[in-house]
Amino acid sequence: MKATGFISLWTLVSLPCGPLANPAEREDVVKHAIKLHRGKGAVITQRKQWVLESCRKLSGLLCQKNVVLNKLKNAIRAVEKDAGLSDEEKLFQVHTFEIFQKELNESENSVFQAIHGLQRALQGDYKDVVNMKESSRQRLEALREAAIKEEMEYVELLAAEKHQVEALKNMQHQNKSLSILDEILEDVRKAADRLEEEIEEHAFDDNKSVRGVNFEAVLRVEEDEANSKRNASKREVEDDLGLSMLIDSQNNQYILTKPRDSTIPRADHHFIKDIVTIGMLSLPCGWLCTTIGLPTMFGYIICGVLLGPSGLNSIKSIVQVETLGEFGVFFTLFLVGLEFSPERLRKVWKISLQGPCYMTVLMIAFGLLWGHLLQIRPTQSVFISTCLSLSSTPLVSRFLAGSVRGDKEGDIDYSSVLLGMLVMQDVQLGLFIAVMPTLIQAGVSTYSSIFKEILRILILIGQILFSLAAVFLLCLVIKTYLIGPYYRKLHTESKGNKEILILGITAFTFLMLTITELLDVSMELGCFLAGALISSQGHMVTEEIMCCIEPIRDFLAIIFFASIGLHVFPTFVIYELTVLLFLTLSVVIMKFVLAVLVLSLILPKTSQYIKWIVSAGLAQVSEFSFVLGSRARRAGIISREVYLLILSVTTLSLLLAPALWRAAIMKCVPRPERRSST
Repeated sequence: MKATGFISLWTLVSLPCGPLANPAEREDVVKHAIKLHRGKGAVITQRKQWVLESCRKLSGLLCQKNVVLNKLKNAIRAVEKDAGLSDEEKLFQVHTFEIFQKELNESENSVFQAIHGLQRALQGDYKDVVNMKESSRQRLEALREAAIKEEMEYVELLAAEKHQVEALKNMQHQNKSLSILDEILEDVRKAADRLEEEIEEHAFDDNKSVRGVNFEAVLRVEEDEANSKRNASKREVEDDLGLSMLIDSQNNQYILTKPRDSTIPRADHHFIKDIVTIGMLSLPCGWLCTTIGLPTMFGYIICGVLLGPSGLNSIKSIVQVETLGEFGVFFTLFLVGLEFSPERLRKVWKISLQGPCYMTVLMIAFGLLWGHLLQIRPTQSVFISTCLSLSSTPLVSRFLAGSVRGDKEGDIDYSSVLLGMLVMQDVQLGLFIAVMPTLIQAGVSTYSSIFKEILRILILIGQILFSLAAVFLLCLVIKTYLIGPYYRKLHTESKGNKEILILGITAFTFLMLTITELLDVSMELGCFLAGALISSQGHMVTEEIMCCIEPIRDFLAIIFFASIGLHVFPTFVIYELTVLLFLTLSVVIMKFVLAVLVLSLILPKTSQYIKWIVSAGLAQVSEFSFVLGSRARRAGIISREVYLLILSVTTLSLLLAPALWRAAIMKCVPRPERRSST
């Protein structure tokens, strides 16, 4: 063991002093090390002599390093005092000396870090996996820091090279007279340098010391353009960062979001190709579903399945596609609100508020009961129950799109109740996302802190209720004083030009979205309220805006439903088909029964017949369970297996939703209204 330590020490010492030893000496050292390793010639005196020689050489190297550092300091002072050098040349020479100083210090630190690492390894127990894991982690951190330092040194060398070029240019300009064009170009060059310095963000230096930032080893993959890249120089490849992709050790893939040089326009061609591919494949998939009598959105989901990780795996920018698809949800809810007038909202607001709350409480109660029987953690039971209690607003909005609905003889319209309850569930979604950190802490907390966690949940509920009151008060002010003049101004300015109208309506929607987000309420509620406020201006206004926004909504909805298909894994569903069908049918039946029970208690007697349709619309699981499930899995609330079960049950429930909806419509809606509702 000691011989191995001596060999490693000699190797570390001999690395920086390689130039001081000739080949014959190095060969003798290698032969002597082999003998020591095999137990031959391992005389105590020879060992001591060998250690003394090694330490003497290491001490000599350190002394030589100190001498060189003193000479470099004197050289820097001499350069700074030299009046014959220009500022650029002084900067270049001083920068070069400082880089060499840093290189010497880093080399010395690397030697002693390696010796300390060897000492820790020799003192450890080779049977202790935890100790070896910690040693490996420390070495990995040291290597990451060393890599970062080398990157910084390389950048400094590039800067020094740039300073050298500047100094040479200044010397050339002093030795020759410049033409007018050369003077203009020189002024432009200096202005361009100032511009780069002003707009450059030192993101790396600013964030490397921020709390929570870790150094990671990543791979940078360039776009494979064989014909063009083979002939490109190394510098051109380094500068062409627009299509680079970074892959970390956890197989996460990253793309460039903001280049260092913001003066050059760049495009994410992966994202462009993904959107083009989705658009082309959605047509035959949607066409096929229409032919066999299914809603077109299932064709778009199939498109996502075919292009996603479980299919051809041709979608590279999954996160970007999902982000763009979220705008489909925003515009869908805006159009839902456009059809949902404030008068209808006032009529069903009590039902919309009470129904989702009662259903969520009952789902959590049943979840805790089953969790107790199956010995599942309470936090996991609460999370799963809450996820399954949510229903898909975009899906039901597509069911109700274009239907002719109206109140009859004072009865409540089923579409108003259904949409009101769905929007309230979106508010609950924002509340649940806010409460999720408390669930994480509850999983590791002791019983002594339960009261604190309950108090925190009550405070969060109070904050959400206050935010809701503030939002609705703001909506009342906008409806009374602002929305009318705002739309009339848009209508006047947009005569002959629909761009102003579309931009004005979109800006108003995004404003409401931002307000509800700042108040910690769901963004979807802001989009819905924006549509409801505009609908208060009358039927003609609603029709005009709907004609402009519907094409945008339809395209973005295609991206949204395709993004859902990216998370559908047919192979997993096939492997566990029996279990998944049983779980899905259980969830759908339970949600349907609970909805019927709750609506039977809160609906007026004259409107009891709509409870079957509303319950059918709520008997599926929201696609937002994908988002909640991914967050819970990262936080450790649920396991990988539970996460996949939630995804699969959600997907199957969405596939069963059209059949249940049509059955309810056939049973409860009179024949003249049936065509428009389906």
